[in-house]
Amino acid sequence: MTSSLPSFIDAVALKRWLRDGAEIALIDVREHGQYGEAHLFHGVPLPYSRLELEIGRLVPRRGARIVLYDTDATIAVDAAARLAELGYMDLHVLEDGTQGWQRAGHTLFAGVNVPSKTFGELVEHAYHTPHITARELAAKRERGEPVVILDGRTLGEYQKMTIPSSICCPNGELGYRIRELVPDATTPIVINCAGRTRSIIGAQTLINLGIANPVMALANGTQGWYLEDLPLEHGSARRYPETMPPDALAPMRESSRALAERFAVPLVDAATFAHWAQDAARTLYLCDVRTPEEFASGSLPGAQHTPGGQLVQATDQYVGVRHARVVLFDSDGVRAPIVASWLRQLGHDAYVLSDAFASGVSLPVLPAAVRSTLTEIDAAELAEALATQRMRVVDLRPSMSYRSAHVPGSQWAIRPRLPDLPAGQDIALIADERGLAELFVADWRRRWPQDTRRFVLLAGGLGVWTSAGHSVSSTPDAPSDEACIDYLFFVHDRHDGNKAAARQYLAWETGLLAQLDADEHGTFRIGAAAVKK
Repeated sequence: MTSSLPSFIDAVALKRWLRDGAEIALIDVREHGQYGEAHLFHGVPLPYSRLELEIGRLVPRRGARIVLYDTDATIAVDAAARLAELGYMDLHVLEDGTQGWQRAGHTLFAGVNVPSKTFGELVEHAYHTPHITARELAAKRERGEPVVILDGRTLGEYQKMTIPSSICCPNGELGYRIRELVPDATTPIVINCAGRTRSIIGAQTLINLGIANPVMALANGTQGWYLEDLPLEHGSARRYPETMPPDALAPMRESSRALAERFAVPLVDAATFAHWAQDAARTLYLCDVRTPEEFASGSLPGAQHTPGGQLVQATDQYVGVRHARVVLFDSDGVRAPIVASWLRQLGHDAYVLSDAFASGVSLPVLPAAVRSTLTEIDAAELAEALATQRMRVVDLRPSMSYRSAHVPGSQWAIRPRLPDLPAGQDIALIADERGLAELFVADWRRRWPQDTRRFVLLAGGLGVWTSAGHSVSSTPDAPSDEACIDYLFFVHDRHDGNKAAARQYLAWETGLLAQLDADEHGTFRIGAAAVKK
């Protein structure tokens, strides 16, 4: 298909496309909370509120086959129109959305990062990854036995809550930094996360690398610890070493090279990469798997930052096109091969870039998809306009941020549900990102082209408003839970002292395998299957 207009396809056709081996981007355009309640296994979350801001990164090739869906094929049609305006050509909408998929007898999945979460469960079954329970680990610590606990999550997640004495080392950094963290090859190592996936993948990473230490995953992570009424730490700052001595790098580079050979991870040179970059028929991703600090200091042009552990844990947040080429690089020759070994087992066509930075490769840096059109207003001007009732405020920040604090009298809104705004007043928008406000106003103008009122953006957002000494309101129950379509309660409440939510989450995670059909299970190539084409 080459038309810019979307076609409707039914569940039967989509199921056939998902198994045909050709590139496909299956995009769920609902907001985060809606997506997390029930979505297709291969659905990539891209909320309509952020569509144009993220589509170029997730689906960089304008000719890629794209299927958009929502609950009932309403917002997806609008999304298709927006993508057509950006030059995407092969656009389709799933007829009747998730409702049609379910009526056809196919399963919908709750939660987020479902392929990666499912993969973690499959890895544990296939490799028999050793684990230790929270009670067993607590007893080991009480007896004073040597053990190093490494938290495989991001620093922000780690600081929210972690196991006492643990050290933050995201999974993508484990193979690179393990000998600085645990110099004694006899010391037992326990990897934890908040639940299961990164505990399993982190522990198995070290085992696959041939680490001599006893290595275990902490069963059920911080949630399992909390459910046993064991204390968690909050605000911890222990983390991996910033620099690596050269003598520690060589043995880990050799272990990583051997791991890449075991899983048939291909190398790609600069000439081949340049050829792929010109291939109009295949999508190409260039992924920098280093730390945020390293990426911020400079990367290859057009590279996407995909921290190694997160790329395995949440692949659907970085790679929107199935069967695309995914090329990884680092600065050390250790991290990229490890991550690629997992991506290939996840079913992705993953490669490691030879010579990394010395290769000089690049991809086009995509221009901003959203133009800046809104004028700005400062906090003093807004306060005066509100006092004289010349303006009203619409708050486009996340619903939970609005509940916590907002300008008194303001109204929460989100792009797919344009609010009722009485005529006669100009609108001041508050947003964490200018692009969200621009997209909101663009849709408003499409819906009501006769409305000539002025929309402005509060410069600096709510932070500037509060810094200027203006008051804020909080409404813990408004918007209502039902209106908070951007927030998935059961995933987040497990971190806020809700034991029922923690149990529900762990039951969801361990129950994923039972929901798979043969096609979904066949997505993965665990162990020896990874070397087969």
